[in-house]
Amino acid sequence: MKILRLILGDQLNIKHSWFKEPNDNVVYCLFEMRQETDYVTHHIQKVIGFFGAMRQFSEDLKDKGHHVVYYKINNSENTQSLTDNLLKVLEKHNIETFEYLEPDEYRLHQQLIEFCKTIDIQHSVSSTEHFYTNRNDLKTFFKGKKQYLMENFYRDMRKKHDILMHAGQPEGGKWNYDKSNRNRWKGDVDIPTYKLFKNNVDAVILDIEQSKIKTIGKFDTKTFSYPITRKQALEQLKYFCEALLIHFGDYQDAMHTDEVYLFHSRLSFAMNVKLISAKDVVKTVLNYYRKHGEDISISQVEGFIRQVIGWREYMRGMYWALMPGFKNENQLNNKNKLPDFFWTGNTKMNCLKQAITNSLDNGYAHHIQRLMITGNYALLTETHPDEVDKWYLGIYVDAVEWVQITNTRGMSQFSDGGKIATKPYVSSASYISKMSNYCDNCHYNKSKKTEYNACPFNSLYWNFLDSKRPELQNNFRMKMMYSVLDKMKAPDLAKLKERAQHIIAHQDEY
Repeated sequence: MKILRLILGDQLNIKHSWFKEPNDNVVYCLFEMRQETDYVTHHIQKVIGFFGAMRQFSEDLKDKGHHVVYYKINNSENTQSLTDNLLKVLEKHNIETFEYLEPDEYRLHQQLIEFCKTIDIQHSVSSTEHFYTNRNDLKTFFKGKKQYLMENFYRDMRKKHDILMHAGQPEGGKWNYDKSNRNRWKGDVDIPTYKLFKNNVDAVILDIEQSKIKTIGKFDTKTFSYPITRKQALEQLKYFCEALLIHFGDYQDAMHTDEVYLFHSRLSFAMNVKLISAKDVVKTVLNYYRKHGEDISISQVEGFIRQVIGWREYMRGMYWALMPGFKNENQLNNKNKLPDFFWTGNTKMNCLKQAITNSLDNGYAHHIQRLMITGNYALLTETHPDEVDKWYLGIYVDAVEWVQITNTRGMSQFSDGGKIATKPYVSSASYISKMSNYCDNCHYNKSKKTEYNACPFNSLYWNFLDSKRPELQNNFRMKMMYSVLDKMKAPDLAKLKERAQHIIAHQDEY
């Protein structure tokens, strides 16, 4: 029986059980498509990364003896549509059974379900064998509960998989070392040179240019520096353990003008296209910690593992629990557009300039830059979550919808009214100053509120709390801030709101 198996661009798991032994009756197919490059405007490095990794994966499959049909973006047979390409391959190879792996994006999930209704051959779907959890585990875990607290899920994951546990209790006596993960990096701890891979992508770039795919961001080098093979991903993981893990937890929330990555692993792209699995990462980090526990504190390791088995698995589970309605959530009724400087970095606010320029140059920003700089600003200026979604999904190399939209619409923009985050992640200049050196050489003064050179975040913060009072004043985690707001003199609040409204109306002037 002739079988066609579809592999999507974020399903590059060479260790999947599908690929154990070559089979003359099985054809694998991968497609580079305008369907995927054009539904949002992507960073040039994101398109390069996906095409580069897909092409290398195709070659790796062929080297293992598998039969692969691969349509490059400019292939004459490429219809640029997933379903049309599939129909073409089904007919050409006289396929009798169609199989695919569970898509992690709801849009593709629906497209393939509808496609299977139109074909009169057998079809089936299999697990990607990548995550700890199944798609609907969180829906079951939180069934009947009023809140979807990640911490509860995270603790359950630790117990279930015996990760950092000792005799049924959390190793070290604490479940969470988050309070130890908030140090500002001041240059006193050396950061090792980044591990950069020299992947030649000349052919990929030429194809992108000839296809006239619209992109954002920059790519000024000749080689792509993120891992695009499993071997490279494992090398990056090894480097993280040996050079970066020792200080990861301490500075995982820190930001600095001189450093792009600090002690972060740079593994997110490799993980999100499934070159390596969450279990690969956790097992390797734990093994290294067991061998070098005298030098590495548990707060470094727990802070990292929490991101993988807690945050990452939680976001994926929440995505499948809340879609498709989640994509339209806008419970704060925000309506504004993103300013032009989100595509140029041309702003006098140094924190935004740094985070956005880093994103444009590298297709990268770590979670605090995304959450507390760009996301914080977008929420304070009451930007429509659709605008924020498109920017975040497009600009980051590692952005795939299941993890992007839950973070953007849930954690960052509080558009879901608190399903994912228990409070809006907003702040004035004080938090930014605490966690970075961005305020040191800024055009604006972090301590001033309404003067001509006052940091915009300060007036925007209090304006946001006041304008969103009906939606937020009963949030138990916001009560302290509303008590401060309630003590503010009316003329002072009026000045803050006047400046904030001017900023919102003239964002590209700031």
